[in-house]
Amino acid sequence: MVSRLNLLASREAKLSGKRIPNGSSPLRWIQLCYRLWAQSFSNYICNLTKPNPSQHTLFLSLSPFLSGSSLRSSVTMTAEVMAQEETKTAEVVVAAAKVEEEPQKEENVADVESKESPVKPKMVEKSSSYKEESNFLSDLKDFERKALNEFKSKLEEAILGDTLFEKEKPKKEETLAVSDEKNKGEEGEKVEGKEEEKGVEVEEGCGDEAFLWGVSLLPSKGAEGIDVVLLKFLRAREFKVNDAFEMLKKTLKWRKESRIDSVLDQDFDSDLASAAYMNGVDHEGHPVCYNIFGAFESEDLYRKTFGTEEKRGEFLRWRCQLMEKGIQKLNLKPGGVSSLLQINDLKNSPGPSKKELRVATKQIVAILQDNYPEMVAKNIFINVPFWYYALNALLSPFLTQRTKSKFVIARPNKVTETLTKYIPIEEIPVHYGGFKRENDSEFSAQDGTASELILKAGSTVTIEIPALEVGNTVCWDLTVLGWEVSYKEEFIPTDDGSYTVIVQKGKKMGSQEGPVRNTFRNNEPGKVVLTIDNTSNKKKRVLYRYKINNKIPF
Repeated sequence: MVSRLNLLASREAKLSGKRIPNGSSPLRWIQLCYRLWAQSFSNYICNLTKPNPSQHTLFLSLSPFLSGSSLRSSVTMTAEVMAQEETKTAEVVVAAAKVEEEPQKEENVADVESKESPVKPKMVEKSSSYKEESNFLSDLKDFERKALNEFKSKLEEAILGDTLFEKEKPKKEETLAVSDEKNKGEEGEKVEGKEEEKGVEVEEGCGDEAFLWGVSLLPSKGAEGIDVVLLKFLRAREFKVNDAFEMLKKTLKWRKESRIDSVLDQDFDSDLASAAYMNGVDHEGHPVCYNIFGAFESEDLYRKTFGTEEKRGEFLRWRCQLMEKGIQKLNLKPGGVSSLLQINDLKNSPGPSKKELRVATKQIVAILQDNYPEMVAKNIFINVPFWYYALNALLSPFLTQRTKSKFVIARPNKVTETLTKYIPIEEIPVHYGGFKRENDSEFSAQDGTASELILKAGSTVTIEIPALEVGNTVCWDLTVLGWEVSYKEEFIPTDDGSYTVIVQKGKKMGSQEGPVRNTFRNNEPGKVVLTIDNTSNKKKRVLYRYKINNKIPF
């Protein structure tokens, strides 16, 4: 498929008369090639006249990264719908161009901001477009409030009338050759099964009352979180009450049949913890879930996880357990944090070639989108490979604006910069360029937030940390987004007659450098001075924090 697209891209270049100028920079070359490739990719897919298994695989390869009601329709789209979307080819190319233009826009913003006031500390920048929808009745629109009230009425009637769960009807005989004894045996099993299910209903409160995520769904009970829960289903179905009601019924049925309430007590292989885990919160308090697709690059873990049907089933339950644990961290009340932030790391991802992983991810995506509506506030994709941009541009016209608004894509060299817009630097793991370390003995959550400096192009900035008492131990974390600066650390005594102590001699920091942590204990009053020299033609963001320990170690 890729080789075919490369040929199409070459042909597109000839037909359009475009060529790559001699002496172009590698970045410019990649941008031009990508634009032509994405355009050829779009034309190739939109001109398909019948469903193609290989194309279906391409859609499935993207399925682990999508959430929302639009996913299933995107993956199962027929050739007729694709043909109707031919007119949207231009939109696909525009979407692709927008992905490319982001860095240029950022550079333009940098030029403007570099002309502003002198460098001074400030709080870390947050994303201005990242805001969870209100669950207060007073903030809802009239049609939303009306839909919520109608939803409550239907739910109250169904629970009190014991019609929330459909009664199972005996299955018809499949063949006339089935013996009466076998039929009797099957009927006996069905009766026993019904009794077991009935027992589960009583245990989970599905008779006179139903619960979901610890919230009573009986409106007359007046549970504080019922509006938040019901609004999730309504928003997932665009406030179509009947659709939302059916979705809720199916969710409750699935939870009962799968015994999801017991999954929290289940033990799974500890190796799976490297594939997905909860770690920290974002600027708004959303718990952060990291999905590490590269973990399955290990053949050993891959076989242990997907080697048999039973193991794949355990993987699905483990992923549901992680989701349930995340929900336990939420506050399902109006004004509370009621959704998660997901970070999807695609570095070293096996991709769609692994059949078992592809099937399992398709299943888990279906489970999450059908039974955990509106539980993800934002989906951030980091270390995104080149091919993902083409697929993202291709699928863009088929996704709702609501779904697309939840996607954020970051190239490998923009990971830390992107994450800091949503997550405090002190909550970002150190391997993603943040300050958070496991079992950190130096800094804790009580030590406050990091500060930020904007370093203009061609300028130098110094950060001074006072150490006025003998025996002070100073500890600091510092990072420069994108680095490409010169950096040094020194201790300057207050006494002019004393010598300056070189803590870290000056050196050029490359773009791939991680955050710096260092400590210094003084033997006389003075200050620690961190010097950053920006010799590049772009502004830089400096993030840092420090802590002074006045205790003298024995």
